[in-house]
Formats: sequence, structure tokens, C-alpha cells
Amino acid sequence: MAESIHVSLASLLTGPSARENLPATPVSDVRGGRTFYIETFGCQMNEHDSEKVAGVLLRRGYRQVASPDEARLVFYNTCSIREKAAQKVFSRLGEFDPRNNFGRESGKVIGVLGCVAQQEGEQIFKRAPWVSLVCGSASYRKLPLLLARLEAGENRVAGLETDTDETFETELTRRDHPFRAYLTIIEGCDKACSYCIVPYTRGPERNRASESILREVRELADVGYTEIQLLGQTVNSYRDPSNRHLTFSELLLAVAEVRGIRRVRFMTSHPRDMCDDIVQAIDASPALCEHIHLPVQSGSTRVLRAMQRTYTREEYLEKISMMRRARRAISITTDIIVGFPGETEQDFAETLSLVDAAQFDGGFSFQYSPRPHTPAAVMPDAVPESEKSRRLQMLQERQRAIQLQRNQSLVGQVFEVLVEGASRRETQWTGRTSSNRVLNFTSSRTDLLGEYVRVRVTGAGPNSLTGEESIE
Repeated sequence: MAESIHVSLASLLTGPSARENLPATPVSDVRGGRTFYIETFGCQMNEHDSEKVAGVLLRRGYRQVASPDEARLVFYNTCSIREKAAQKVFSRLGEFDPRNNFGRESGKVIGVLGCVAQQEGEQIFKRAPWVSLVCGSASYRKLPLLLARLEAGENRVAGLETDTDETFETELTRRDHPFRAYLTIIEGCDKACSYCIVPYTRGPERNRASESILREVRELADVGYTEIQLLGQTVNSYRDPSNRHLTFSELLLAVAEVRGIRRVRFMTSHPRDMCDDIVQAIDASPALCEHIHLPVQSGSTRVLRAMQRTYTREEYLEKISMMRRARRAISITTDIIVGFPGETEQDFAETLSLVDAAQFDGGFSFQYSPRPHTPAAVMPDAVPESEKSRRLQMLQERQRAIQLQRNQSLVGQVFEVLVEGASRRETQWTGRTSSNRVLNFTSSRTDLLGEYVRVRVTGAGPNSLTGEESIE
């Protein structure tokens, strides 16, 4: 999940606050440049944050370019969930070190955004003195002011507040995906898992009012979006702060009822707040996608307690059983960490047996890496890296076999696919089912991008399906 995502230049400009009475004159350029580049590391929430940043800059007259060499403003929107992701960011920053004879052109404004910015704070300026701006996710509306301070002569500026609701709505959100729109409904986290840095980097849980959410969904539908993905670190912990007091399941149903919306997804859920009313909502509304991402992290209750995950192995498996009892076949995916401090061979065996019992349709698995500001970082009994690697390989092989078997059981079935891409071969297309499975298929038709097509599955691998357009 911590892969680098390059933000596309193809975009639509939409946003709930685009109607604001803002000055017509854009903020003056920083050091003579009106161009910017963003590279995003991390998950969908980071990707959506980059859309917000791009919208703020575009609204002020800046122009996005395809490479850092072309840009005067170079921003890295960062993820700190895994150590490797943070290392990638500092590797990128090193390319601008003026002490490097092969470094890039001087005079650029280099900015670090997102979770690493919040995690490291102004220490980034010491580690990479050529960085001019450090800004956390809750301060993106303040970017024009921060840039104006640089223009006025300040060498370094920072926006690191985490106790504000401004993170939800920027004055303009630039949409990079032509068919799917991301929408943050809850920011931050109160769960305090012992290994997780999110409460530190994104702050406590703040919920967006339901009417604000529904207004933006209607606006997105009006400009042609048919799929909405609701986002939050623990999205199903949502509690409507308005007088309507909608529950998460009620919000899902309300979004699904918006005219023009054909699919509603949500990510990421927490097991503690995964209740039967959410499953009932999925059963009740065809527009709610039958896919739930429910991180388990470990199959051992002992390790779960050390992780402060607030549920036991047995309680998690009961959540799985609840979802498997739904009338619709819900696809369930998960996250798993191996090598948590103190994890024994027996603990790992329990993780493998939970994977066998849950029969996940997909999963992301990682070796534990200590993160600063977390209780787990100072826990004893660290698992050797070689043992972490061995366990991770065993887990991934087990999960891959399960995915292959579950995907093969779908051969012969027909699914509706939202077409998202085309192959170089004219007859080859790719898209996703409502259960979030990738389906590559053939069709003699042209111009299918953005269309919903019925496809019969003819083959299956562990990570995707193959098929052909159904003429029935």
C-alpha cells in the first residue's frame, strides 16, 4: 500500500467549496514560478490529499507539470505507515541536495507534505536544509499563505496543526480519476494501536457533517461521476456531528440513493465498529459494493492485545462469519503484520490458521517496522529480520493459494465491470467488479472507457480474472 503513485495530469475540477467568493488574482508565484509537481506515496487517502493540494494550487493560478525538472514547486506527499515509504521520501529529497554536483537545478521550492511531514516536523529542515516547506494534511487550505510567507522572504515555513476540521474541504479538489471520486468523511484515529503512527500524524478522529458529504456527492454526480469511495483511517467509525446524527450505515444508504451514483465503496474499516447494520445495508442496496476491507493484523489474541487492537481472534472471526452470512457474496480483504515484537512461532501459526478460516479474497501483508512515537517501537523481544522475511513469504504463499482457489470458483459467472483501462490490443480491456476484483476481458466494441459492461469470467489467477463481454 505504500507504493509510489504519480498523480495524473488528466483531471476534472470539482469541489464543494468552488463557489466561495475568492480573490480573482492568484497568489503571487514563489520565486518566479507558476509550476508545481506532486509525487504521492501511500494509500487512497494520500492520493486524495494530493487532489486537494492540486486543487488549492490550481485555484490560485499554478500549473501542474509532469516532472520535478519542469517545476518550480516540488511537493512530496508522504506516507509514514511503513519505514520503507519514509525512506523513499528522503531518497527523493536527496536528489536536490546542493552539495551533490549532479543535483537538480537550484532555486526550486521543495516541500514535504502529509504524514512524514507531521511525523518529523521541523526536524526535516535539519535533515534536508534545502527543504523550504513542511505541511501536514490538516493544513492544506493554508498552503497559499505558507507560500506567500516564502515569497515575502522567509526561508522555511511549516503548517503542522492536527486539531482542525479544515482538512475535509479545500476550496477546490482536483479529481485525477475520471470515473471514481474519493471523498474523506472521517479524518484521524482514536484507536491508539501500539504500532501505528496515524493518531500522531493525522490527529484525533474528526467527522464531516452528513449534509456536507451528500452535497459533494450530488455535485460529483452532476459532473458525471458514477462511483464514490468514502475514505477514513477507520471509516466505519463515522459519527455524524450534525443534528441528523446519521450512522455510518445510514450514510452509506443516503449516498447510494443520490441520482447518478451506481457504486459506493468505503475504506478502511475497523473490526470493532463492523456491525450487522453495515452488512444489512449492503444487502439492501445494489449500489453499495459488496467489498469490505477489514484489517486483522494478527491471528493471535496475545499479539492483538499487545497491538491494542480492541478485539480477540474469536471476535474477529465472528465478524467474518457475519459477513459471510449476507445474501450477497461479500468480498473480504485484510491487512496482516508479521514479526510484531514478541510474536512467537505459535502466534504466527495462529495467523496462518486464521487466514485459512477467514478465506480472504485478498490481502496486504507486511513485515513489522518500528515507527517513531509509538509504544511498540520500544517493546522488547524483536523478531529477527530474517525470521520476519520467512514468515512473510509463508503467509503470502498461503494467501495466494486461497485467492487462486476463490477466483477459480467464479469461472463461468457474469459480473458487471466498470471499464477503467484499455490494452494496446484494441480488443482488450480492464476494469473492476463491484466486489473489487480486477477483470481483464475482450470485447469487439470500442470506446468502452467509463462504461459498465457485463463480462463472463473464463479464467482466473490469484490476483485477477479474465473474461469476455457477455452478449446475454
